[in-house]
Amino acid sequence: MQGKFIAYYRVSTAKQGQSGLGLEAQQEAVRQYLNGGSWELVGEYIEVETGKGSDALDKRPQLKAALAQCKKAKAKLLIAKLDRLARNVHFVSGLMESKVKFVAIDIPEANDLTIHIMAAFAEHEAKRISERTKAALAASKARGTKLGSAGPANLKRNLDERKEQATAFAEKLRSILEGFKVAGLTQVQQVENLNELGITTPRGGQWSRMQLQRVIQRLA
Repeated sequence: MQGKFIAYYRVSTAKQGQSGLGLEAQQEAVRQYLNGGSWELVGEYIEVETGKGSDALDKRPQLKAALAQCKKAKAKLLIAKLDRLARNVHFVSGLMESKVKFVAIDIPEANDLTIHIMAAFAEHEAKRISERTKAALAASKARGTKLGSAGPANLKRNLDERKEQATAFAEKLRSILEGFKVAGLTQVQQVENLNELGITTPRGGQWSRMQLQRVIQRLA
């Protein structure tokens, strides 16, 4: 490892900041990443935020200061995990446009496109839980379905809902899979990339070639 680095650590609540929960793990990840080599850690910034506020950088003053020092010292911003930086694709895109290079230790080999895709999917995953819950409640209310109800009609409705959810999930992956196809990746390589990117299956598991083929068939 060579060059200058500025480490940025973030915990999302004041309680976590006081207890060190999550912070020590991030610091250890940085130490292991910078183990050996000709490098210089020219600064460390710890952000304790509540998540309140609309502007991403205004509510992260330590990140703003770290970026300023990166530009001044011509250093790279070093973070333990991408999701410690942000789960908002627009925020990550803004960082990339700021010209400050940053390295996510969990995916150090990733390029800007990879990070953009991961951020987009992280944002999608964060929204999907609440959206899925709201949709299920709305559908149940519209049908007048009672908990525990059974029968062929209700079974068909449940199957139709699952198909709709599977199709919607496949559509979210369309641009990523098309990018893989343009890059000439085989299905085995696509599966490996999906798992390495941390993109999970609809049930939150690891990808297999069969699961990928099902998604591709839905998009055909």
